[in-house]
Amino acid sequence: MSEHCGCGCGHDHDHEEMEMETMFLTLDDDTEVECGVLGVFDVEGIEGKEYIALLPLEDETVLLYEYKEEDGEIVLDMIEDDAEFEKVSDTFYDLFEEDDDIEE
Repeated sequence: MSEHCGCGCGHDHDHEEMEMETMFLTLDDDTEVECGVLGVFDVEGIEGKEYIALLPLEDETVLLYEYKEEDGEIVLDMIEDDAEFEKVSDTFYDLFEEDDDIEE
């Protein structure tokens, strides 16, 4: 049996089998943080937008952003509206629980 992987997901698995795509996120103070991409997803009731869930490799806090691709570049926008953020957060946790149930 393997040990917890240390990626913050809390599951026992071997990262050689499950490689997480990563990207660098530039913060407001210009520091860069490498994050694992947990997924890009739609939210029911919010048309025309996609969202991304990121997990900093040095932290266990999931970051949620609006996700767009413009001219081949990935653009992440903060979710300013509290009601929108709550819907996005609820959707992410629902998806995460579904994935968690599948792996058990």
